[in-house]
Amino acid sequence: MTEQAAHPLWQPGAERIAKSHVTWLIGEVNSRFGTSLSNYADLHAWSVKNLSAFWDLVWDSCGVIGEKGAQRLIDADKMPGAQFFPDAKLNFAENLLRKTGSGEALVFRGEDKLEKRLTHDDLHALVSRLQQALKAEGVGVGDRVAAMMPNMPETIAIMLAATSLGAIFSSCSPDFGERGVLDRFGQIEPKVFFACDGYWYNGKRVSIADKLVEISKHLTTPSKLVVVPYLGEAAETAGRLDRGVDLDAFLTPFAAKAVTFERLPFNHPIYILFSSGTTGVPKCIVHGAGGTLLQHLKEHRYQCDLSPGDKLFYFTTCGWMMWNWLVSGLASELTLFLFDGSPFAPSPKVLFDYAQDEGFNVFGTSAKYIDSLHKEGLKPIETHDLSALRLITSTGSPLAPESFEYVYSGIKKDVHLASISGGTDIVSCFVLGDPTAPVWKGEIQAAGLGMAVDVWSEDGRPVKLERGELVCTRPFPSMPVMFWNDKDGAKYHAAYFDRFPNIWCHGDFAMWTEHGGLVILGRSDATLNPQGVRIGTAEIYAQVEQIPDVMESVAIGQDWDNDVRVVLFVRLREGTTLDEDLVRRIKTQIRVGASPRHVPAKIVQVTDIPRTRSGKITELAVREVVHGRPVKNTEALSNPEALDQYREVPDLLS
Repeated sequence: MTEQAAHPLWQPGAERIAKSHVTWLIGEVNSRFGTSLSNYADLHAWSVKNLSAFWDLVWDSCGVIGEKGAQRLIDADKMPGAQFFPDAKLNFAENLLRKTGSGEALVFRGEDKLEKRLTHDDLHALVSRLQQALKAEGVGVGDRVAAMMPNMPETIAIMLAATSLGAIFSSCSPDFGERGVLDRFGQIEPKVFFACDGYWYNGKRVSIADKLVEISKHLTTPSKLVVVPYLGEAAETAGRLDRGVDLDAFLTPFAAKAVTFERLPFNHPIYILFSSGTTGVPKCIVHGAGGTLLQHLKEHRYQCDLSPGDKLFYFTTCGWMMWNWLVSGLASELTLFLFDGSPFAPSPKVLFDYAQDEGFNVFGTSAKYIDSLHKEGLKPIETHDLSALRLITSTGSPLAPESFEYVYSGIKKDVHLASISGGTDIVSCFVLGDPTAPVWKGEIQAAGLGMAVDVWSEDGRPVKLERGELVCTRPFPSMPVMFWNDKDGAKYHAAYFDRFPNIWCHGDFAMWTEHGGLVILGRSDATLNPQGVRIGTAEIYAQVEQIPDVMESVAIGQDWDNDVRVVLFVRLREGTTLDEDLVRRIKTQIRVGASPRHVPAKIVQVTDIPRTRSGKITELAVREVVHGRPVKNTEALSNPEALDQYREVPDLLS
C-alpha cells in the first residue's frame, strides 16, 4: 500500500485545465447529449456507460480518415465478440501520413551521434519507394512484413509501407538472439524481412552480420532479406545472405510518387506483437487497424493533452509496444523524436541533452530509467533547460513513490507526471494520465476514457482500497483481433477471460486509492502468498528502492516447509557487501514501510538481475530457476546468463 501524502506533488493551473482537450471534450459531450458533466470523473463515467457515442466522438474529434459506416458497436455484451465500427473501412498508414509539407515529421539521434531529420514530404517519398518495392515482391493484404531494426526513421517507413498495402507488420530490436528472432518471426512467416547491419550500444559498435547469416538459413519464407545501413556494412552483409539485398539496391528501381492506400475493415490486422514471458514460445498477439488508431488518438489527444506540432519523445526499442504507441503520434500531426542506443552513454545526461536541444514537450521513458537517474544522483533541474517539457510519462513497471518525488525535485517542478500501465496485450493503456487532475505520490491518476477498469477480489467482487485483480468489465476497441495460429480462439480466451467469464482479467495485481487513482502492485502470476496472504512484489520494491546501497532487487516466493517464504535478491552499489547491518536496514524498511508480512525470510546478494528485452524484471524466470525448473524461453531475456546466480543458492537450501 502506498504511503498517504497530505498534498499532491503537482496540480495543473486553472488556465491549463481550461485549455485542455479534456475540458473541450466535456463541453462537447454536454452540448451534443444534453449532459451536465463537470470533470474528468464525470466524463469517464459517461464514456464507459455510452461506449458507442464515446468512440464515435473520438473518431470525429480526432479526424479519422475513412468511411465510418452506419453502426458503431454490435454485440456489446460479449467479450470477446464485441465489434466496434463493423461497417467501417480505413487504412492505418493513410491516417498516419495525413500531413504533408516541409515541417519535420521524424528526428533521429543515435548513440554514435548519427542524426537524421525527415520532413513529412521526405517520409512520404521514402514510404512510396518502399511501398512499390514491397508490391514488386508480391506483398499484399494479409501478408506479413517483419523487421529486426533499431528505432530509426527507416523502421517507421517500412511499417507505413507495409500497412498501406494491407500487410501486417511485426518488429523486434537487433539485440535479439537468433533463437528469439526465429521463435517470433518463424511463427508468422514474413514475405519480406528487414534488418539493420548492426547497431551501437554503450559505446560499442555491434555488427550482426554473422547472426543474420544464421537467421537466413532457417527463416525460409521471405523472398527478400533487406539489409538497412547503419554501420555502413549493408551491401557487404547482404552479399553474405541467401536472398539478401541492401536497402539502396532494393529501392533503386523506384522513384517516389503518391502513396496509395488499401482501405480495409476496422479490425483488419496491422500489427503482430509478442508476449515477453519466459514460459514458452512467445504468443503472437494480433492487433487491428481501427482499434489501435482510435486508442492511440484518444491517449495522445485527451490523456496526454497533445496538439498538432507538439514534440513527442519516447525512449523505446522496436521490441516494445511503446514503439507502436509512439509512431501513432503521426496521426495527431506530432513531430516524433527517436533515439537508439544506451541512455547512459557516454553519460547519464544524454537524453536530457536531446530534450534540451530539441525542446521536447513529452518525455516518455521507463520506471527503471527514472530510478537509475535517481540512484546516479543526476539533477537535470539544475543543468538543463526543460522549459518546453509539459509531460513526463513512465511505464514498463510500477513507478516507485520515491521516483515520483525525484521527478519533481530532480527533473522539473512544473510538469505533469503520468505513470501509465496497459501492455502488449492491448497495445495501449488501461490506466494513465489525466491532465486536469493533481498528481499524488505513487499513484496512477485515472482509468483511460472509454475503459471500464475496476479492481475485483478473487471471488469476482469489486473492491475499493483493497488489493485485487485489474479487470475491464466492458469491451474496448484495442482488444486483440486474435492470436496467430489460434484458429478456435481457445488460447485467446484462456489468456484473458477464463478467470471471470465475459470480463477481461489483465493479470495485474492492483488497488484503487482514496483519490480515485490506482496503484499497480505487480503481476498476478508473480504475487507472493506467504501464509496465504497475497503480496504484490511492487510493494516490496517500493521500500527497497529507498535504500541507497541497493541498486535494484527481485522478490519471489519460494516453496518451503509446506508454505511459501519471501526471498529477496539484491544488486548492491559497487563496493558494497550484504552484511548484517544492511540486512537489518532492508528488513526494517520493509517492515515499517509495508508490513511485517512483506519482510523477506532470506536476502541474497547477486551481481545481476534478469530482465526481458523490454527492460522488465522477470520474477517468474528467477522463481523457476530457484525451484530447479527449466526456463523455457531464455531468448525473451536480455541477460539470460544472469540466471546462473540463482541456481542452488546455499542460503536457500535451509
